[in-house]
Amino acid sequence: MNPKSSTSKIKTIIAHEYITKVKTKGFIIATLIGPLLLLAVIFIPILVTILGESSTERKIAIIDYTDKLGRQIEMQDTSKYFLSFRNEEALRKEVLKGKLDGYLVIPKDFLKRGVADVYTMGGGGIGFINKIETNVREIARKERLREAGVDLSVIKLVEEGVEINTQKITKEGTEKDYAEAYAVVGYVFGFIIYTLMLLYGSFVSRGVIEEKANRIIEVIASSAKPFEIMMGKVIGIGCVGLTQVLFWVLLSAVLMYLVAPMLGGLISDPEMLKSQMMNANQQMNVPAGFEIPSISPWIFIAFIFYFLSGYFLYATLFAAVGSAVDQESDAQQLQLPIMAPIIVPILLVGYVISNPESTISVILSLIPLFTPILMMVRVAATPVPLWQVIASIVLMVASFYGSVWIASRIYRVGILMYGKKPSLKDLFKWVRQSG
Repeated sequence: MNPKSSTSKIKTIIAHEYITKVKTKGFIIATLIGPLLLLAVIFIPILVTILGESSTERKIAIIDYTDKLGRQIEMQDTSKYFLSFRNEEALRKEVLKGKLDGYLVIPKDFLKRGVADVYTMGGGGIGFINKIETNVREIARKERLREAGVDLSVIKLVEEGVEINTQKITKEGTEKDYAEAYAVVGYVFGFIIYTLMLLYGSFVSRGVIEEKANRIIEVIASSAKPFEIMMGKVIGIGCVGLTQVLFWVLLSAVLMYLVAPMLGGLISDPEMLKSQMMNANQQMNVPAGFEIPSISPWIFIAFIFYFLSGYFLYATLFAAVGSAVDQESDAQQLQLPIMAPIIVPILLVGYVISNPESTISVILSLIPLFTPILMMVRVAATPVPLWQVIASIVLMVASFYGSVWIASRIYRVGILMYGKKPSLKDLFKWVRQSG
């Protein structure tokens, strides 16, 4: 085989795949919509919170039979609570007429039993009731401590939060450690790789099926070897994916640069906004002094490599499945063994983020089918030893060439098979028999 001729054919196939894909309406629409969806995810919660500042708060009347707690609860949020001296029946009528959202009845033995009742017309969401419980619980806790004879200064001291600042030791001295933030970055990048591998892998499979159905694949096969076709297709569509990702990054940066100042102008009090967002989501825990760290260029380089290597590995396998069937619906069963190794790492990300340097995390991240996601998470979350990074690169490259070899043997037989839905057993037989 003439190496120059083979390389030329691969380049021709790469160019064909790239040009035909980037010209499609689907590619153009997805490329433009991607950054807009990212901005929506980031800014819509903030915008909703800002707009919610001007919305009318729910008015809750308080009937306090303890004569101790009602005024304190009212002072926590005067826009929501007010102490009422009317009877329950009068307040009930107000609720039925829609003039009042509800009323809270605090019984005389509340500090002993810890049970109170809120009366509303129903609805309001879980957050509505949770907020009332949180406010009442806080006041009740303080009052119980006072009745137990605890000094007010002690109560204030107990309420003081605790903040742990993590510092990283370097040769130059010490610097702030952003381990948690980098772990989040690793998870986000790992999830993006997971999504893109599934997305572009299915593109490859669908493209091969369409070419086979239109008999185009037979024309291509007559002028190039299966290995050359497979390599050209995978690299060509991989370049399409890389182009889209780079465009997303650039367009997202431009849009955020333009939108952030406009949104910032709407925020009159950033600290109040943060407090409101945390109240809206009780599980949100933003540490005091939270900062967004700078991301090393090496992390972006790692992202590009592990995305491309993961895509190349899985796209060849998806292409092999596509060449073996006549319809996309027939490919779903054969794709399950390919999709499982993509999904499993996502299930393991939580453990790897928590223990990025453990033996199990190291072993899992060096398994080629898991490497694109799990090694990306580790690289972002912790300094990974150089030998492990090199090992992952070598294993990914070797696995890619191995998968191309296997897929090309399936491809050689599959593109000429029509009318029969093959099983996994048939695919293994084609690999053994194809010479």
